Amino acid sequence: MLKFHTNDTTLLATFEDFITTVFVMIDDLYRRYAPPEVAKRRHALDAKLSDSEIITVSLCGELAGIDSENAWYSFVKRNYQHLFPNLCSGSRFNRTRRALLQTTELLRQKLSSVFAASSGRFCIVDSFSLAVCKFGRARYCHTFRGLGADYGKCPSKKETYFGYKVHAMVTLEGYVTAFEVTPASTDDREGLRDLVDGQSGLVVLGDKGYTGGALADDLSRQGIYLMALKRSNSRTDWPRHMRQLIFRLRRRVETVFSQLSGQLNAERVLARSFQGVCTRLANKILAYNLCMTLNNIFGEDYELARIKKFVF
Repeated sequence: MLKFHTNDTTLLATFEDFITTVFVMIDDLYRRYAPPEVAKRRHALDAKLSDSEIITVSLCGELAGIDSENAWYSFVKRNYQHLFPNLCSGSRFNRTRRALLQTTELLRQKLSSVFAASSGRFCIVDSFSLAVCKFGRARYCHTFRGLGADYGKCPSKKETYFGYKVHAMVTLEGYVTAFEVTPASTDDREGLRDLVDGQSGLVVLGDKGYTGGALADDLSRQGIYLMALKRSNSRTDWPRHMRQLIFRLRRRVETVFSQLSGQLNAERVLARSFQGVCTRLANKILAYNLCMTLNNIFGEDYELARIKKFVF
């Protein structure tokens, strides 16, 4: 189960303790930062199950590794209803969870600003594939065709897939600070423009997919310095020590994606709508950042691979 030690004292010994800890953190963030139009809406004031409880149940479900929404809801109802005595119906739970997408994103941003150690203005960008079905069934997948899903290529796996591409920005410590979901065929450079929209004063590290075009010049006018690896046919290149530095720092984002995919199934999102895909992905990323935060709070070894300790 979940165990954290401080001076030989077990702070969290069971998954139930973990659920309680998550709720306390989420509820505190919600009360401090949730917009009034969300926190004081009529349905929220009349609801027996609070928004904080719904988000907590969602995050713990992602960490438990249960992909099916109905399976996780049934599991909570059988085993943890004493923690959520006013648990609503499964359909209402899922509808409210999807309606809280923007609030979940806001809590993720505030979590990073309140708890996360900051690496200043340095960040790393990359993308990973998000298939909505197996490639052989893509022609029969009508659910997402009008919702932006299309065909794209995954260079790391050397395969074509049907779905979306997730662009993410990660700090040097490993916190995901921003992400965007675009059609699978979207160029990485366009995804980066969306990620840094409205920001300035950043130094962005990227791979060869972010070179070329006028991207670096456009970002520099915005106050953002792009350090991307050069292609083999480029006329200019970074000095050797700079290339080694970028390679070494970029391992962080690859480790983060490996954790999101291996521990939280971020590349396998079971949903039937684009909003459902974004909601599940936002919950997975918030759950990941939350585990990183708890590692810091409880003084665990600061290694991304140790996130598995939080999952039973």
